[in-house]
Parts: sequence; structure tokens; C-alpha cells
Amino acid sequence: MDCSTLLRISRAAVCNGFAIAVVCATVAFLAAAIPPALAEDKAPSASDQCLACHGSAGMEKTLGDGHTLQLQVPADMFGKSVHSAIGCTGCHSDVDLAAHPPADKVIPNARGFSIAMTQVCRGCHADKFDQWQTSIHAALILANNPSAPLCTDCHNPHAVIKGAAASIEQIPCKKCHADIYTAYLGSMHAKARLKSAESYAPICTDCHSAHAVKPTSIGQGPEAACFGCHAGVLEAHETWLPNAALHFEVVSCPACHAPTAQRTVDLMLIDSKDAQPRDIEQVGVPLFEASAQSDGKGIDAQALWNLLQTLNRSGIAGKTIVRGRLEASTGPQSHALADKSKAISDCRICHSSGSKAFQNVTISLVQAQGQRLRYGANADVLSSPISLESVGGFYAIGGTRIKLLDILVILAIVGGLGVAVGHLTLGWVFKYYGLTRPGGLGGGHGADHGGQPGAGQDRKTP
Repeated sequence: MDCSTLLRISRAAVCNGFAIAVVCATVAFLAAAIPPALAEDKAPSASDQCLACHGSAGMEKTLGDGHTLQLQVPADMFGKSVHSAIGCTGCHSDVDLAAHPPADKVIPNARGFSIAMTQVCRGCHADKFDQWQTSIHAALILANNPSAPLCTDCHNPHAVIKGAAASIEQIPCKKCHADIYTAYLGSMHAKARLKSAESYAPICTDCHSAHAVKPTSIGQGPEAACFGCHAGVLEAHETWLPNAALHFEVVSCPACHAPTAQRTVDLMLIDSKDAQPRDIEQVGVPLFEASAQSDGKGIDAQALWNLLQTLNRSGIAGKTIVRGRLEASTGPQSHALADKSKAISDCRICHSSGSKAFQNVTISLVQAQGQRLRYGANADVLSSPISLESVGGFYAIGGTRIKLLDILVILAIVGGLGVAVGHLTLGWVFKYYGLTRPGGLGGGHGADHGGQPGAGQDRKTP
């Protein structure tokens, strides 16, 4: 083989190699340009397999109680949720795709299924779950309350968007507390929040917390939340309000800052040692209801006095006393907070004869889960002389309308001042007129005139 033949073979090999390289590059480019949806060799994800059926409208399952459970999961909503990253099997790990759907799986009812699924939430959100377990919501679940909210009642598991609950429009609380939510929308807090996205005005979770929601009858109540934002509020009131600290103790914030609210005096039965409210099991509902229905007008002064005597009879541990507070009558009214320029600041509204605030009286206990249970009371529990022991812890001169007690207190004050002033005056008079001597008052006259020694003195013999 000569040199020309070898040269022709080498050139052909180079040309063929170059052509092959061009073809391969072209194929690779076209493969990369094909959309993923058109790639035949791409295996569908588990979520894609699930949504192929569950993304369709009409997916549902008949439950054991005859009701239906909706099984449709809108793919677009799930794709935007924070749970899309973990996929369907992140929460539904018990589902075997090879044997799904199981023909013999029976779900008794939707409520039981939702309660069981809270344990799935616990797997990733243990801290929030532990907070929820201390809440009134969890207590109501244990009491088999069918309306108590579960995780999925506040958080749609297939459409959870981080931070969405911070928007007033997305507050889940309104599902159960629509009347309070409506009142809140008219408050200064909601108006400030809607006016600016940068506002720090509170929403529901800022005052009541998101998961560890406590009844307002337990602990310091909503006032603690008010003080958390309004620092120095006591000092600000002391500049114009007499006995500001006492007012803060016995008057709730909404009583003055929700000027359109109807006010009521609530007398709560509490333990004198720990100041915790008495519950219906400690007091006994039949005994209390019998007192409340004694004359059809609610508990009167005599009935309240008799009730406390029974609760504090000999041998009973812990004394039951009454703690009184002036409050807005209802939950919605207490959330209709106005601008501070419209707050009640006229003392005569409460401290005047026949004021409406002292005509509405309730006496309250708490139920086992902490909710307040109010009983209507006659206004005379705040004005009768026999109410002294009953409402002594709430008494403020001129405030509880016990006129006889007001008179006695005034007389005691005047009498105490009179004794002190009289003693000083008599001392000055005796001293001014020389009627005093070291031997005592009244002894100087006889001594100056050579009189007989006083009784008990030894007679000297010359």
C-alpha cells in the first residue's frame, strides 16, 4: 500500500469522525430542548400519580356514618403550599400505591379521621402541638365538643401558605368567632392594620396566641396583652385618674375603651389563697342554680350571702370569696375598641347614683375547661348592707352603692380624725392655761393652794 492510499484513508476517517460529532451534538441539543412533559422516559413523581386522580373534581368517599369525605386536592393550590416540598406521601405514608385504593378501608366519620390525622401534624410540628395541647381548644376536644377546632380546621393541609394567617382577611379564627371578628373589624386595631401593611396593630393571635389559647377567665386575661404593647399605661393614667392602680384592678380595659359597649359588674367566685376561679364542680351546679332561680330575678343579696356561708362552712378547705370587675358585657363588645380620644374619662358615668354600669350584675364560675359560666344577679347584691361580706373585696367607697357602708366608712374616717384633732386641741388648751404639771392633769390646783395630797400619797409627820 502506497502513501497516497494511506492519505486517502486518514482523510476519510477524519471527515467521518467530524460528521459523527456534529450529529451527536445536534441530538443532544434537541433532547435538551424537549419540554419535560414531552420526555417519554421521565418517571412521574408520587404526587403526580396521586393528583392524577385526586386533582379531579368529584373525588369523595362515603363514610361509615353515611356522610361523604371530599378527596379532591386542587393541584395548583397544593403546588403553592409549603407542604408541596414533602409531597403527598410526607403526610400519607400509610398509603400503598400498589394497592390503592383499598376496597375494604372503612372510615367511621370525618371527625374521627381528622383527630387521628393531628398525630401526623405532630410529627413535624411538635412544638406547636405541645402548645395546642395546653389550650382551651384541646380541652374541648377531650370533652368531646364537636365544634372544637383541630389543626386542619385552621390550616388547610393542602393549601398552607406561610404567613397567610397574618392577613386580616385570612384569619382562621373568624370561622368559629364570626361575631367577634366582625366587631374587631370596626376597631381601631383592625383599621390601623388595614391602613398599612407595616402596622404593628394586633390581630387575634397577638393577644390570644396562635396555639396556646387560654380562656379569658384564667390568668391575667387580655389586660396582660394590652400592657405588652401599651407600656407605661398605668403611669399615663395616674396623671388624671384618681386611684389608677385600683381602677386597673377592678375595671377591664374595654369597659372604658369600648365606649359603645354595655357594661356589667361581674362577681367571680374565687379561692382566697391562689385567686383562681372556682369551677362548677367545686361549687355544685344544683346549689348555685337553685340560688339563681330563687325569685326569678337572679341571685339577690340574701341568696349570695347564704351561698357563701354554705361554701365556707366549717371543714371546707379554702375560703371562697368574690372578686368583682367592671367589664364589657359580651365578647364582641369587648373587641370594639375605639381610638383613645373617644375613651370614657368622665367619672360621673360610673360614680353617680343609678349609673347603668351598676345595674347589670352577673355572678360567674368557670366550667371544667375554663370557659366562664355567668348567672344573672339582682342589682341589690351591690347595694344591700348584707352584701358587705359578699363583695368586700370589690368595695370602693361610692363605687358599689352600699350607702349604709359608705356612711359608716365616712363616719369612721371623720371619727378617727376627730379623736386625733380633739386630743391635740385639749393638750394645747391645758398647756396654754397652765392646767398641766408633771404630776398629771388636774393635780396642779390643789398643790398650788396647799391642799391635801392626792389619794394614795403618804402623809408626812412633822
